[in-house]
Amino acid sequence: MTAAAAKGAIMVFARAPVPGKTKTRLIPALGEQGAAQLHARLIERTLERLTAVADADVSLWCTPSGEDSCLQAYARVCGATVQLQRGSDLGRRMQYAFADTLQTAPWAIVVGTDCPDMQTADAEQAAADLQKGTDAVIGPAFDGGYYLLGLRRLSPALFTDVPWGTDQVWPTTRERLQRLGWSWSTVTRRRDLDRPDDLGYFPGLCPAISEPTTR
Repeated sequence: MTAAAAKGAIMVFARAPVPGKTKTRLIPALGEQGAAQLHARLIERTLERLTAVADADVSLWCTPSGEDSCLQAYARVCGATVQLQRGSDLGRRMQYAFADTLQTAPWAIVVGTDCPDMQTADAEQAAADLQKGTDAVIGPAFDGGYYLLGLRRLSPALFTDVPWGTDQVWPTTRERLQRLGWSWSTVTRRRDLDRPDDLGYFPGLCPAISEPTTR
């Protein structure tokens, strides 16, 4: 096996930063333009940290289209390839991405762009665990979801009938892993940025926007 073929894969899931279409739960606090600008910063921040991981190819999985100029530019600067998300919900989209990527990579990690707190070291630890043979690695979030999922193998059980967007995502996933009998580990628990209340945890992230936008 060549060194290139032995590389793992890191898949960044991102929605195009279109005003009114992204980070909609933050619009009451930031306005449509502000929420989209924040989302763009999160994409850039995530890619910068993940492309620093050694021995991993990074890809940017886009929705609703891979043709968005902003996403294309970020991918080009960071040396990431661009892929299109496919599936009717988040679970199906992640399952498809893993199924496609694990055909050629020994392990794969999927990461969203909603976790400003995520560090390069989190992905590095996940990659190290997977390289040692751990079946799955999770990065739990304080809101009950997860910001990182790494796999060496695939099962639809991890993506089917999961209550996405609720505080039961991580507990449900943990239960499924236990039922599968897989080996699994966790990396540092982190905080997502999804709602206006979360903005207070990241005061330096959007310094130009300090007051809610009203119309």
